[in-house]
Amino acid sequence: MKFTFEVLANTRKSLKDLLEKISLEDLNKIPENFNNNIIWNIGHIVVSEQILVYKLSGLPTMLSDEMIDKYKKDTKPEGFISQEEINEIKDLLLSTIEKTEADYKNNTFKEYNEYTVSTTGNTLTNVDDALQFVLFHEGLHIGYAKALLKAIEV
Repeated sequence: MKFTFEVLANTRKSLKDLLEKISLEDLNKIPENFNNNIIWNIGHIVVSEQILVYKLSGLPTMLSDEMIDKYKKDTKPEGFISQEEINEIKDLLLSTIEKTEADYKNNTFKEYNEYTVSTTGNTLTNVDDALQFVLFHEGLHIGYAKALLKAIEV
């Protein structure tokens, strides 16, 4: 899992850099033919990892219920995201994955509630499966975020 955590850390650092370079207005912009924005995709990445790894392991997440409800699967942006909330998401990008790695190394994840992901139809049966899926899922949403960036720069 060392490589998985390295990739997750690197991709999240690049997303943090993206958040620092894009204006608040552009992070919130939903281009024509899209149903979400850059900040929603990044918030969704943070929330999904916490649900797939912690909640399904029966452990508490690092996130508020409000944040989970706002960015979980089958949601979309419901309003303008403030700079304060963007800063919170930016901080959580690295802190959540660092805690996950530490907890993984400390064998914190003992149980897991099987879950079949809708994206691929695969069933996650343990935390290793979840982390490998998280890697794929984050790559997918980074691609969406980059496509959104191109769409708003036109």
